[in-house]
This record gives sequence, C-alpha cells and structure tokens, in this order.
Amino acid sequence: MDDWSEWAGRTETQTDRADPGVLARWCATLDRAAPLDGTAPLGFHWCLCLPDAPTAMLSPDGHPRRDLGPRSFLPPITLPRRMWASSRMEFLQPIRTGDAIERRSRIISVTHKHGASGELIFVDLAHDVLAAGELALREVQSIVYREAAPKNAPPSPPLPGIGSFDPAGWDAIRTIAPAAPLLFRYSALTFNSHRIHYDLAYATAKEGYRGLVVHAPLTATLLLELARRELGEQALKTFSFRGVSPAIAGETLHLAMRSDGEAIELGAFAADGRRVMQARADR
Repeated sequence: MDDWSEWAGRTETQTDRADPGVLARWCATLDRAAPLDGTAPLGFHWCLCLPDAPTAMLSPDGHPRRDLGPRSFLPPITLPRRMWASSRMEFLQPIRTGDAIERRSRIISVTHKHGASGELIFVDLAHDVLAAGELALREVQSIVYREAAPKNAPPSPPLPGIGSFDPAGWDAIRTIAPAAPLLFRYSALTFNSHRIHYDLAYATAKEGYRGLVVHAPLTATLLLELARRELGEQALKTFSFRGVSPAIAGETLHLAMRSDGEAIELGAFAADGRRVMQARADR
C-alpha cells in the first residue's frame, strides 16, 4: 500500500458566493421556507466552494480524478470506494445571502488502517469557512477509502431484520423515506457526481449496495433540520456526526433527537432499528 502521509499539510483555497438562488433551491429541496432574516440554514456551506473538475476529469465513480498533478488536492489513493465517514463543526456566525465565501482547506492526516472489510485509508481535512471576510465555521471532515466489495459478499446494508425502531426516550422524532428525487436534488446542489447516489446499476453491481445510497451529509442535513424544527434557526454552536451504516433510498428512516441541558444527541435509524448515523450537538 502506498504511503500518502507526506500529503499532510497540503492546502487549498476556494471562493464562492452565498447566492440567493442556491439558497432558495436548498430550502425547496428540504421542503422548508427560507429564513426571514437572510441567514443561510446550518449545513448550507456543503453546497459552497464545490469541486469544479471538468466532466472529462471525473473518475469512474463520478468523483474528480486524483493524480499527482497540481489540480489534485487529495492524494491519488487507488482504493476504489470512497465515503464521507464523519464531520465535526463549530458554528461561529451565520452565513448570509450575498456573502462572499472563502474556504481554506488543509489535509490534517492520511492514515492507513485494516478493518473487517480489508484495507482502509482515512483522510482528515480541516475546513475554515469565511463569510464576508469573517470566520463563519470550522469543520473537520474524515473521508474513508475502502477496497472493492468481494464478488460473493452479501449486499450492504443487510436486508431489514425483524426488529423495529424504539422511539422510547427520544424527545422528537421525524420519519421519512428519502426518495430518488431528493437524492438527485442534493447531488445537484452539492455538485456530487458519486454514482452510488443516482446510478442504481453501479451502486448495486459495482459497489455492492442494496440500492441507491443516501448521502451521509444529506442524512446529517436532515438531522440539522430536525434540530431547527425543535429549537429554531441558528440554535446550535457545534454539530458532529459519524456514519454507522448506509441508508438506502426509498426505505424508512427515523430521525431522532433528545436533549440533556445544552447537550443534544441525535440519530438516524432504519425501520428495523439499525443505526444509520449518530450525531451530537451543543447550543
């Protein structure tokens, strides 16, 4: 396995603008009204400062091709399956419509591990997002690269079991079934061409999933929306999430939240109780 640790410390800066049209489409995708005060909802930064690789420069999975050239910020890791594993964020001030946006990114580390599914490489990234020249949020994102699924491996995640989600102990619950149009719109907003989110044949035959995969940041966005419904706009100071198991388009997803003082626990669960995502926040 190649050693990519020397890529730690590499930096990239991207610029954008918090366009009102993009904000309107973000809110329409989530079936919600835009904030009346001109601020952008938490999570909106995920559709800003996006990779603008030409279509001809995309890899077979739809992500921008990685190589040793100057345009490649991430190392050219050859493991074929890529997932957004986790993020933790600190919200310092709101992004407002029309703000000039600058995102300063840095590779913190590249780490090799070995798990039950084989070789894993984690790339940890630090993002500082500035709005109108002021630091608006900090995020540390972890991306994981994995080996191809064995040809005889069962589909992931497992077929639904006989259990059920237990709502006891949760203060607020929202139940949805993320459909393909929601995944398509979120992919468009975030300029994400990863084929596991829209190409059923690729997702099932090539990557071994049971169906189209719900984006990890989309599930996180839905949890942020649950918090907004219960607590109001811009109520959170921090938010972190970790993907536990894939969510599949069209299948029931239970979003849950409970509070203990200023600390908030959130989670996403499949119909049979399988945990899809765990998350925490502070207000």
